[in-house]
Amino acid sequence: MSQTTPLPRPAAPAARRELPEAPLLAAARGERPVRTPVWFMRQAGRSLPEYRALREGVPMLDSCFDPEMLAEITLQPVRRHGVDAAILYSDIVVPLKAAGLDIDIVPGTGPVVATPVRDLAAVKALPELETDQVSKVADGVKLLVERLGETPLIGFAGAPFTLASYLIEGGPSRNHEHTKALMRSEPEVWHELAGRLADVALTFLRAQLDAGVDAIQLFDSWAGALSERDYREFVLPHSAKVLAGVADYGVPRIHFGVGTGELLAAMRDAGADVVGVDWRIPLDEAVRRLGGRAIVQGNLDPALLHASWPVLEAEVRRIVEEGKAADGHIFNLGHGVLPGVDPDVLTRVVALVHEL
Repeated sequence: MSQTTPLPRPAAPAARRELPEAPLLAAARGERPVRTPVWFMRQAGRSLPEYRALREGVPMLDSCFDPEMLAEITLQPVRRHGVDAAILYSDIVVPLKAAGLDIDIVPGTGPVVATPVRDLAAVKALPELETDQVSKVADGVKLLVERLGETPLIGFAGAPFTLASYLIEGGPSRNHEHTKALMRSEPEVWHELAGRLADVALTFLRAQLDAGVDAIQLFDSWAGALSERDYREFVLPHSAKVLAGVADYGVPRIHFGVGTGELLAAMRDAGADVVGVDWRIPLDEAVRRLGGRAIVQGNLDPALLHASWPVLEAEVRRIVEEGKAADGHIFNLGHGVLPGVDPDVLTRVVALVHEL
């Protein structure tokens, strides 16, 4: 499908749990919850010994398509840390793999694409994602909805720019040189690719929403590599298509990227209800850049989880205080949990945030 082809819409938003007391959902609505909600990106994963034991000998992408395994991995940090939300255990390339792309997650490297996509013929050859291709993920969501009790479940997808970068570069990239060159030199090819990837992300999110997730996060991990001008011209329309395409479900839509301090207003304009902020600017400054009214998520530097407790405690207290400038604040890291973090430190951070 091209970027102008609308996807079929669900007849009506799927029924989901009523969680009126959930602090995360209250904060995302701009209400004042009973406590500051907290969850961590990559809270389910390599920092947990129980995760490493369960995943032993199982390739990453295989575990993402095993409903029981993905449900158990998603639940592990909820049990251990007492966080205010579960984040679906998955990866941004899962829908691409499900659609039939030759893509894998290489330990120590990340997603690697067998054949990079760098011309119109390669773009037009990309397979579309059908809902039944991610049915195993939806089955995992249904298990989680049954097992999470009053804890909300956040679903997610990769945003078109970040997915496109992996496809064009062939894997992770420091400079995104092939991506930027294609974007600026062949804009028609770029928009065709980004539009197709918007369809993929939207199909993946709708499958999760129909299965019962309570909120969604659109990860544009590498959007911070762009100027605001390029973001608004080449990226915003496609991310907006994704976020608008799930609006009828009535759940909070979180939008996050790394190094996006200069893009916060544009990312909000793409249709986000909650804007994720990395650690590079304070939350009160982020709110100022967002016009003085905003719901934000963030933004502890993940590296500081390795610092001494007095240093870490002071940072947590500062962030919670600065978050009061927002209409709503969800405490999180400025990116994901690093693999070597002591899980007990995360548990202690959760307890502190809940006390403040």
